[in-house]
Amino acid sequence: MNPEPNFAKYENGLFPIVIQDHKTREVLTQAYVDREAWALILQTRMTHTYSRERKGVFKKGATSGHTQLIMKITLDCDCDCALLEVRRAGAACHIDGHDSCFHNPVPLETSVP
Repeated sequence: MNPEPNFAKYENGLFPIVIQDHKTREVLTQAYVDREAWALILQTRMTHTYSRERKGVFKKGATSGHTQLIMKITLDCDCDCALLEVRRAGAACHIDGHDSCFHNPVPLETSVP
């Protein structure tokens, strides 16, 4: 039996995914999928997400050409989050074109003991 995302766990039906570069293991972004986006992911092996701003499904790279081919999908232990390992062509961040959406360091106040 194949594991299935636990969409019912979330009131809005949006399931969180983490997208990681398959080769470098760098975390590229965190996003959400609905059932439609998840079905497209499985059918096409391309990253599709639910855009809360646009209120609909969006294919990564549809306008920019910065596509993500999915190499592996893993659900966590209670199936309420998925890790997508992708081979990417171009930047991951749709806001400012960085390789990863995680590029805003927050300084820590204290040192590690």
